[in-house]
Amino acid sequence: MTTTFEPALLARCDRPGPRYTSYPSALQFKPGFTPADFRRHARRSNEEPIPRDLSLYVHVPYCFSPCFYCGCNRIITRDFGRAAPYVERVIREAELVAPLFDRSRQLMQVHFGGGTPNFLTAEQLGQLLDAFGKYFRVSDSPDRDFSIELDPRTVRDGDIAAYACMGFNRASLGVQDFDRTVQLAINREQSVEQTMRVIDDCRRHGFRSVNVDLIYGLPKQNPVGFGHTLDTVLNARPDRIAIYGYAHMPEVFKAQRQIVTEELPDAARRVELLSLAIDKLTAAGYLHIGMDHFALPEDDLGRALTNRNLHRNFMGYTTHADCDLIGLGVSSISHVGDSYSQNFRDLTSWEVAVDRGELPTWRGIELGEDDVIRAEVIQQIMCRGEVDLRRIEQKYDLVFEEYFADALAQLVPLQHDGLVDVDPQRIAATSRGRLLLRMIAMCFDRYLPSPALAERPRHSRVV
Repeated sequence: MTTTFEPALLARCDRPGPRYTSYPSALQFKPGFTPADFRRHARRSNEEPIPRDLSLYVHVPYCFSPCFYCGCNRIITRDFGRAAPYVERVIREAELVAPLFDRSRQLMQVHFGGGTPNFLTAEQLGQLLDAFGKYFRVSDSPDRDFSIELDPRTVRDGDIAAYACMGFNRASLGVQDFDRTVQLAINREQSVEQTMRVIDDCRRHGFRSVNVDLIYGLPKQNPVGFGHTLDTVLNARPDRIAIYGYAHMPEVFKAQRQIVTEELPDAARRVELLSLAIDKLTAAGYLHIGMDHFALPEDDLGRALTNRNLHRNFMGYTTHADCDLIGLGVSSISHVGDSYSQNFRDLTSWEVAVDRGELPTWRGIELGEDDVIRAEVIQQIMCRGEVDLRRIEQKYDLVFEEYFADALAQLVPLQHDGLVDVDPQRIAATSRGRLLLRMIAMCFDRYLPSPALAERPRHSRVV
């Protein structure tokens, strides 16, 4: 697929916006949401006619060295002694949380993110999974999804084999770019050989899916070098590839102040890099899952796209739509029933709460009826690239044209730009609009008053 952007269109699109891993976004979470609120929503979720299965997200904050582009909540250290107490506290947190959910609800998905989850030893990861098996009813379904994010530079000999024995069946590898000039600019030196060894080990030990993360828009990046990175990755043929746009927000993320702003590609070059990636990936047979994710047709995500049961949450695109998400560890986010909540972002506060036997809930939001309706519309846009207007009307007993009059008005310029088609039955992104699903979704976001957003951008840019 070849994508072209006129300069005027590019200028209109190049503005901040949420990535919609949730609606409302985390910026709307408030400290007034308490552990008691979390318990109340957990109890309500147990009382649903058909209680949903469970997913666990476990945040491991530790990293061996800082990557300058990173906006994640992480702690830079080479002190392996910090891992054991952290593991013990995550286990204690699981012991606190698990009794809130009916034992009949199966744990279908576990994902370790970070930070660098493989900062923990295989034995420590095994201790966590053993504890989850004790406190939750772990599904034995072949469809269950146990995944882990890996830094290929620090994977130890025997790690992948051990992960497979524990039940991990999916891995996500950070790469970003193999161009050495770019790697030096972002403080992440990583060889092709290190990466390919981990991919080969995952396949040899039966992992169902391997994902590779790349980033476009990094300092000193250019189409020649990034094209070589893409060719190298495609030669390994991972099951999934994510092409994230670098979000430069040095006022929010201190590590990004090490990046020289003048070395960043401008908006036109960013689009050129993204278009190059899309052309190469689609030519190689990958499906465009949504926004920045691609997968082979036979991968679970590819099948979910085809079967129209794709879902998006804080773990990105996923196949497990009907699950309540429980976050464990510092800064982790939960989505239980009609609520979002987040653990303390600073390690000390999280530790103190867990040591006191308290849920480490820091902030959150209880979704009102309007939030629920808009969340479903935005979920359809992000996962299907279209909205079934009649389905929304029937499910929520509303007239779409009246309820979303303001949103439909905001869509008009996007229609004129050829990004979206609107008719009485559906709203659908065009082939060009699928690259800008966030812009379409933003029209339905009532928390985005343009003046406030312009005064203090807190989201990454759309292009």
